[in-house]
Formats: sequence, C-alpha cells, structure tokens
Amino acid sequence: MTIALDTAVSSLMTNKRRVGALKSLGVVTVGDALTYYPFRVTDPVPVTPIRSIAVGVKAVFVATVRELRVVPMNARRGFRVEAVLDDADIVGRSPRFDLADPDVASRYAHVAPGTVRLVFFSHNRGYADWMGSRLRSGSVVVAAGDPTVFNDNLQFTHPDVVVVYGPDGRPGEIDSVSAALAKVSRPQPVYHASSRISTDHIHESILGFLRMMADRPTDTRTTGASSAAQSAPTPGPAPNPAPGPAPTTDEPVPLDPADLAHAIPDILPESVRTHNRLLHRAEAFLAIHDPESVRRFHEGIRTLRFEEAFIAQTALLTVRRHATTIDAYPCPQPTGIDVFDVDAGQTRQGKFIASLPFALTDGQRKVIDDIAADMTKSAPMQRLLQGEVGSGKTVVAVAAMLQAVDAGHQAVLVAPTQVLAEQHYASINRMVGGDVDVLLLTGGMRLAARRRVLGLAASGTPCIVVATHAAFSKSFQAPNLALAVIDEQHRFGVEQRETLRRKSERAPHLLVMTATPIPRTAAMTWFGDLDISWLTELPGGRKPIRTIVVPEADGHTMARMFSHIRARVDAGERAYIVCPRIDANTEDEETSSTSRKRSSRRAEEAGPMIDDPFDGTDADGSNEPKPPLHSVEEIADRLSALPQFQGIELATLTGRDDDETKRQVMDGFSSGRTPVLVATTVIEVGVDVPQASCIVIFDADRFGLSQLHQLRGRVGRGGTNSWAFLISRAEPDSLAAQRLEVIRTSTDGADIAQADIELRGAGDVLGDAQSGGRSSLKLLRVVKDADMIAQAREQAQALLDADPELHAEVNLAGAVLDFTRGNEQFITST
Repeated sequence: MTIALDTAVSSLMTNKRRVGALKSLGVVTVGDALTYYPFRVTDPVPVTPIRSIAVGVKAVFVATVRELRVVPMNARRGFRVEAVLDDADIVGRSPRFDLADPDVASRYAHVAPGTVRLVFFSHNRGYADWMGSRLRSGSVVVAAGDPTVFNDNLQFTHPDVVVVYGPDGRPGEIDSVSAALAKVSRPQPVYHASSRISTDHIHESILGFLRMMADRPTDTRTTGASSAAQSAPTPGPAPNPAPGPAPTTDEPVPLDPADLAHAIPDILPESVRTHNRLLHRAEAFLAIHDPESVRRFHEGIRTLRFEEAFIAQTALLTVRRHATTIDAYPCPQPTGIDVFDVDAGQTRQGKFIASLPFALTDGQRKVIDDIAADMTKSAPMQRLLQGEVGSGKTVVAVAAMLQAVDAGHQAVLVAPTQVLAEQHYASINRMVGGDVDVLLLTGGMRLAARRRVLGLAASGTPCIVVATHAAFSKSFQAPNLALAVIDEQHRFGVEQRETLRRKSERAPHLLVMTATPIPRTAAMTWFGDLDISWLTELPGGRKPIRTIVVPEADGHTMARMFSHIRARVDAGERAYIVCPRIDANTEDEETSSTSRKRSSRRAEEAGPMIDDPFDGTDADGSNEPKPPLHSVEEIADRLSALPQFQGIELATLTGRDDDETKRQVMDGFSSGRTPVLVATTVIEVGVDVPQASCIVIFDADRFGLSQLHQLRGRVGRGGTNSWAFLISRAEPDSLAAQRLEVIRTSTDGADIAQADIELRGAGDVLGDAQSGGRSSLKLLRVVKDADMIAQAREQAQALLDADPELHAEVNLAGAVLDFTRGNEQFITST
C-alpha cells in the first residue's frame, strides 16, 4: 500500500481508540499528523551512573534488575510494580556491556555501584503483568526519568524503560547498551496532548507513519517512550486499556530522508531552498519529529516556517496578480477638477467635501486621492483602510461612494450590525444632503420598504445602499455595482465578499475598513494582496482622551470617579460602563474565552520552546487564579444603589439582546433618556454617540490593549473633553500594570497593537484566524517572523515574475492552490 500525505490515518491503524483520539486533535490524514508540530523539544538527558544521580535532575542510566514485585493495592484497587536495580555489572565492566561512546564510558570510570528502585502504578492487571514480564530479575535495561527519594531510597516513578537483554542473556528490544543509551538520551519532541492521548502516544503514532512512508517496519522502533507507548497500555487511571504485543527483538533501521523523499516531495523550489540554507521537506519533518539534537530540531522548524511564509506570500501575490485580469466599472473623475477645491462643486463628491464643517486631514486627502486613482481603472481596486478610532474613515468611504455615483454606478456599504448600519445610514443621509438616493437594507425591515429598496437596487439606478448581512441574500441584486465598502472587514468572510461580486455584471472595486489596531508588519503580512492605506491623524475638533488607571481597591478614587461621571451627565453628556461578562453565571465574553483558549494550550513541562505565541500565561503574564470577572448584571445593580446615580436611569446592553432591543437602548442612550449605559464589549465597534464623554472599563487588566483602545474610542467624538477610566485589580509591578501603562500613555493604535503582541502574543491580539489558529499556518509568527516573511515575499515575487503560472514548480502550485482554498479567513480579497 502506497502511503501519501492524504492517506487517512484510520486506514493505517487498527487501534480505533487511538484513531479517535488523534481525530479529536484534528489529525485525520498522515499530512495532518506530520504538521501536528511539537511545541518544544526536551534537552538531551545525560547518561549518569546511579551513584552520581542528583534528585530533581533528569537522568539516563543502565542497570541490571535484581528484584521484582507485583503488589496488589487493595485500598486503591490497583497494582504496584516495584523493581530494584543496580549498575554493579556495568561499573565492573562485564563483557555484556559495550559502551562505544568514550564520553559515556568515562562517566562510569572509578564510580562505585549504586542501587535504584523503579515503581509503576496501574489500575489494570494486564499492564502490571506486562511490565513485570519486561523487568524480570537478571534483565539489563536502560531507564530515563526524574529521580526522587522515597523512604531514603533513590526512586524513579514511571520512567521510560528499554530492555537490552533478557534474564537469559538473549537480546531484548534493542541490540546494545550503547544504542539504547543513544536513543533514550536524545532530545524528545513534546506535543500538545489531551486526556484521550498522551504526548508519547502522539510521538509514537507520527514515527509509525514516517516509517510506513519510508517502507520500513512500523513495529520495530521500541526506544524510550515510543516503546512503552507502542507495546503497552496507558498506565494509571486510563479506562481499561488492553495490554499490547510483546516487544520485538529487531533493531530499527534509522529513518533516512532519502527514503521519504518520494512520499514527501519538496515544495520549495530547489534554488530557494539552497539560497536560504534550508532542509529538504522530508529532512525537516524528521528533524522535528525525530530530532538528533536541539539544533537540528530548530533547523527543521525554521525550514517549515519559511515554507509557510513562501506559500502564503506566493498565494497572496497570485491572487493580487489575477485580480488585475478581472473587469470592473471604471469610475473616472471629470478632468481638470480638484475635488478639494471648495469652489469646484461640479460633482457630488466635490459638493460633499466642500460642505464638510471641518477641513480634511492630510491623511484623508491622500487616501481619497489614492482611492480615486484606483477607481478610474478597469481592474478592481483592492484596498484596506486601516484607521484610528475617530480618524474619519466614514468620510473617506462616502467620498469614494459618491465617485461611483457620479460615474453613473451604484455603491454598497456593508456593516456588521443593524445598529451600525442605521447609524451609517443616518450620518450619510446628513452628509450628502439629498443629492443621492441613500437606501437602508436590513433583515428587520418591513416587507414593503424592503421591496422598494430591492427594486431600486435591481433597476441599476445610481444610489448608495447601506446594508447589513442582508446584502449577501439572494434577493439583493445590484447589476450596476461599482464599489463595495466593507466596514470592520474581520466580521465578514471571503465567501460573503465573493457573493457581492457576483451580484454585479462586473467585479466591484473593494474597500475594506477596520479600526482594529494592527501592527504595520502584521498588516503587510496578513493583507498582502491588498493595497494598504493608513489614517493616523484625528480630524480637527477631536480632543485627546484622558486615560486614567483606577485601582479597584482605592475606594476614594472610585467615589471621585463616579461623582465626576454624575457631573458630566448633569451637563448633558453620556457615559459607558463596560463589563466583560453578561451575568455572574456566564463566561462567554471575549476576555474569558481568550483565557480559556490559552489555558487549554499550556505546556505540561518547562524547556526550550519554539517561541509559540500562545505562551501559556494569562493576559497579565501569570498562571495564578483570578478573581471572577465583573458582569453587567452585577455592576448595574451596584451603580443603581450608589448615591451618585440617584435619579438617573441606567440602561443595559449585551450580545444577548435582539436587534430591536439594541436599537431602542441606543435610541434612549443617544437622546439622554438613559444617559448611563452598562454594556459588554458589544459597543466596541461602530457605536457613535457624540455626547458620550466618559467610559469606565471594569477588569481592564484582563482585556487586550487593542480592545481597550477600541473601547476608548467610543468617547470624545463630539469635540468635548473626554475621559477613559480603566478599573484594575492588577498588582502595581505586574505585567498587567505595565500593559495598562501602555494604553494610558499612548493613543497610536499601531504602536499599542505592537506592544500588545510583544506583551501577550499575536494569537490574542489578532485572533485565531489571523495568528494561524484556524489556517494552515501553524508555525509562522506574524511579528517575530516579519523579516522572514519579507524575504519570502521578495523571492516569491521574483519566482512569479519568471514563471507566473508556476509551470516549472508543480508541487508549489498545488500547495498554493490548497492554501488559497483552505484559508478564506487569511486571504481577505476576492
């Protein structure tokens, strides 16, 4: 049977329990198994005579079994296997021992013999009998583990054991002591495991697949943890494992990358691999899953990281190249007209810009010019607009949509929520002053109004449609659509944007916008198929928001803060109070879900790491238990009882509320009927209430900095003085306190996002889809690997310039196609 990367694991393994456990980890094919990378590799374990072993320091030793007992544990309803060993034979240089390695031999020179006890516990009699059959008196074994002391005796509990000779002197599981010592002491990869499968069993399974691909026997590798995992049931409280087959006596032939090359072909062009001094793909997989040394392990990781970067950048550049071959509606501007000239006024776009009550920033002018130039072309624009909170992205979007209308076409702006869509509809109606038909399309509209909007859009009449997800429905058709604006692009997938493209006779120009702070290096990586524009200046009239960190335990400062909020409310302003949870019994908000995701990936042991962005710590950098998060329900009750809020009506808003409830709550908040809004982070995006001047964020030390920056941007939108109060329970010198200091002293979203990644990791800042958690990117790190990604992009561009269709690189072309199909959340354009 030919084993390939797409071969199903279930067709190769008879142990269905193991197959199910691997499937729970996402391992369904052999390729899944090989790319289920270990999160670290152990250091080589030194070979140490028993007399020289130090408690608490891992050790490998060779010894002869002198005594063995299998003892029932009546009270615990299990069995204990005890073996007493000594190394008198090896110290005495018995002819049975051949220590070929001079360094190992020197360790046993002039050392007195020592005695050690090995102990194994199990609820399963089969396991106890099997282990007892291996450790019969007179057997020579190599063992590795963590030494402890029990009853003044040196002891190893559940060590890894390899039998070299049986009691009759016949070969055991490997043919020499030196070979056993070399195998057991070498570095071992450690995988993210689960309650259903251990890291040893994962390792054993992957090695078995590699041996099958190399056409080598799979039942002869019996070294270290692998032998125990293969030949024995899981020790301890695992439910009723069945004993495995007896160990074989054949020594495994070392795996050779040359034997694997036919089944694991290289993806990178040979010139690229040679230029970057990388391993062959088969070599890299062996270096990671069966490392000879820690250095070799990291060489394998580096190779496959670069491979991921190269495939991703080739895919992005290919998408970008193909986009230029698609027809779009060109939207030319009248020649000789400067839309920024207040006396121009010949176009709707010019009138709109001239009517603004403030001067555009230099950044807005440049972005409007860049978009205008893109939209005059017959190939679709693909542009990402990254803008600070309140930097005026909507003004830029309206100018672009009016350019489409001036050219006789249609434009659609898609918002992620009905509340945000209604706010965009109202603000755009105010800004364009009735010169253009502005239509609102949401799922909650009355049927008659919905039919009118759908009919007008289907007629091709030049207009602006502001829509929610209803824009992706089959009933919405816009044959004259020239521009699609996606607000908060991360809320929509590629398939939805492709749906919009199919609604028009030609591909619309695409402008995707986000206020989520993204480091520039990350944006250049993740949105490499888009042109990127940045808005960092705040429009005139916007005042900086004063950010204050308030220790929750400081009752005096808390009281002053609430009094200040009351004064602002009495002055006609509004205040947000943000909590991470809905009620005391839920843990479904962003902060706690992040914490759960990270804790599930924690390492079980310490050691050299791959620099995984999921570093096993909470947002404040510690693993200590945290107090319960504050909830909307709890804080609303507390505020209602405070004297500072007597006579004020409070409202609450959470993700559980339906769209109609959200609309009514926001209407009451905007009008001032309920001037204090207690909410979850549902207000993070798109809520625009100019009168809001204060925001209080409870448990701020448990939020990401980028999210705090987003929330802070909900206030100060009306030109008044504004305040953000970050309520914290963090210790003064903790990492969480350092993070809050960053948000207190900075207003640059890109700088804040960069600091957030450095302090917490890319996974938490960008989300799983943008850190590789749900894509085929498993090793690449957005920020730390920025130089590697830039290098890969440059080399990928050179390759595509020489061979645009990758005719000479069939394996790379296939990998690019697979990547493009499987990474809709990574590739953001159509």
